Amino acid sequence: MTKNETTENTRERILDEAEILFARRGYQAVSIREIIQAAHCNLAAVNYHFGQKKNLYLEVFRSRLIPRAKRVQAAFWESLHKETSHSVDTIVRTLTEAFIHGPLTEEERYLHNQLMAREQAEPSEALELIIREVMQPFFTEIAHLLHQVLPEKVEKDTLRLSLLSMFSQILYFSFARAAVTRITGREYDDDFKAILADHIVRFCLHGLGTVRREDK
Repeated sequence: MTKNETTENTRERILDEAEILFARRGYQAVSIREIIQAAHCNLAAVNYHFGQKKNLYLEVFRSRLIPRAKRVQAAFWESLHKETSHSVDTIVRTLTEAFIHGPLTEEERYLHNQLMAREQAEPSEALELIIREVMQPFFTEIAHLLHQVLPEKVEKDTLRLSLLSMFSQILYFSFARAAVTRITGREYDDDFKAILADHIVRFCLHGLGTVRREDK
C-alpha cells in the first residue's frame, strides 16, 4: 500500500467513525478525542485532513449524507424515465418507491435519519448545505414536474405546501420504521412497502386535488 493510499484510508476511516458518533450523539456531545480513538488515528491526522471538528462535521455531510441523498434522487429519475406516462400518480408513486424501497441499506438509512433529525433540532451550517445542494434543487424539479401535469392551475404557494406535505409523508414512512412497525405490527417487507406506497399515493393525490370522484 502506498503512502497516498494509507493517507486516504485514514481520512475515510475518520469520516466513517465521525459519522457514526455524530449520528448517535450529535455534534456538541462528540469530542475529537473520541473520534480519534474510534478511528485508531492521532490528532495530527484529523488536523491534517480537516483542520477542526467543525470542518470534519461538514465533510461528513458533503461526502456521506449528500451522496446518499443523491442516490435516492437518481433512483427516482431512473425509474421515472422508464415510465411511458408522467402523470401525477406516476410521479408521486415513483418518488414514494425511491424512498421506501430505495437504494439505501438499513445502516445508511439509520445514519441518514439520525444526522438529519439532529440538524432539524439544532440547525447548523450543515443544514444550509443540505438545503442548498440537495433539497431545494430536487424540490424545484419535482414542483416543475407536477406543475406540468396537474389538471388545473395551482397557486405557487399551494403547490409548495402540498409538495412539502407529500415529502413529509414519504420521509416519515421511510425513516420512522421502528415506530410504524410497533404501531401497525407490520415489518417492512415487500408486501407492507407496497401497502405504504399505495397509501401515500392516495393521501398525496387527495392533497393535490387530483383524485377522481370514483376513487374517493
